Amino acid sequence: MKEVAKNVAGKLRDAGYVAYFAGGCVRDALLGKEAKDYDIATSATPKQVSKVFPAADAIGEHFGVMLVKQEGFHFEVATFRTDGSYQDGRRPDSVEFSSPEEDAQRRDFTVNGLFQDPESGELIDFVNGQSDLKAGILRAIGDPEERFQEDALRLMRAVRFATNLGFEIESKTWEAISDNAELLEKISIERIRDEFSKIIVSPNRRRGLELLVASGLINYFLPEVMFLIGCEQPAQWHPEGDVYVHTCIMLEMLGEEEVPLSLALSVLLHDIGKPATYTYDTADDRIRFNGHDGVGAEMSEEILRRMKYSNDVIEDVRVMVANHMNFMNVMKMKVSKLKRFMSRDTFTYEMELHRVDCASSNGFTENYDFLIEKREEFANEPLIPEPLVTGRDLIEMGYTPGPEFKEILLSVQTEQLEGRLSDSEEALVWVKEKYGE
Repeated sequence: MKEVAKNVAGKLRDAGYVAYFAGGCVRDALLGKEAKDYDIATSATPKQVSKVFPAADAIGEHFGVMLVKQEGFHFEVATFRTDGSYQDGRRPDSVEFSSPEEDAQRRDFTVNGLFQDPESGELIDFVNGQSDLKAGILRAIGDPEERFQEDALRLMRAVRFATNLGFEIESKTWEAISDNAELLEKISIERIRDEFSKIIVSPNRRRGLELLVASGLINYFLPEVMFLIGCEQPAQWHPEGDVYVHTCIMLEMLGEEEVPLSLALSVLLHDIGKPATYTYDTADDRIRFNGHDGVGAEMSEEILRRMKYSNDVIEDVRVMVANHMNFMNVMKMKVSKLKRFMSRDTFTYEMELHRVDCASSNGFTENYDFLIEKREEFANEPLIPEPLVTGRDLIEMGYTPGPEFKEILLSVQTEQLEGRLSDSEEALVWVKEKYGE
């Protein structure tokens, strides 16, 4: 991709225009990371870009942005510009084509304001981005207040960059984030959700959540998290502290790699129902959260639907939150129930949720170890094998289709999972004996 991007920039340069790599790809290269995409900033206007690349798409011609497709890759080619006022807190009302130096000043953070000559590799730095990059500092370009008022999504982007890069947020930039958190009300939930998702799956996800809470940003899209703070738990089961501390530790324990979105969200929300179900049992002198798993599942679905996550993500998280307390019962389950429990699509993620839930609190591993052993024991055959009896078989036996079919087929499956039925002929005889002709 980099070589193709260099060719795109080279064609613009051959046509007489300045063309630089810009923003994230320059930053990532200096950090020794592979860039996910390459943006090109140029002195060519959109019409001039179209002459060099006749098939280019005008995805933001008003803002000087063209999409150039080459050899299966897509590149945003943007004209150097300065922005007018931002009335909607998202887009400039007007732009003027300008110079590289002026273009750098309109960007969000110094580490994203760097240019690089694709041919010579020379860095063009008008905002001292290199020094901040070396120091691990995230700093807004110019006046932080102005940068965030121009585009309020930069509030979330600041937390994302600080989280993913492991950078400290410069003091004036942090102060402006906290002071302007309410600007998020101007931003669509979809754009907030996308930034939040990148934060919560990051290896540094715990710090990302803590920054969202400390800045107040979380109040504008996921305020339920704030009720976890100060929600006490029984010390004998949770010596680590309140529900918020417990959740933060779990997020950290997920490890130093990116994790699947549904897993990260289920960890974040697994105890979201505890504040609503908090009671103090004076007879036993202990705190209880009866039914918090069911309440949490309903709350999780409501929260994620409000944030417009996909139906698949919502359902997976709902199932994981609803079932996270069932792990305490696995050693008492019949084989049939255990196999059904382990056969769910989300079970692998649920195992990880259970692991960090225990590791961050009481340290118990018995149920986890038991399930690891059972997974090995059951590995030689499908957890849910092909059915011995089908609905068609029941019809051929003379049964009339109806609600009873589900009960009969489930009963046959239970006998099969328990090892008491092993072939179809035997199963059909069993059905006749149990349910009659």
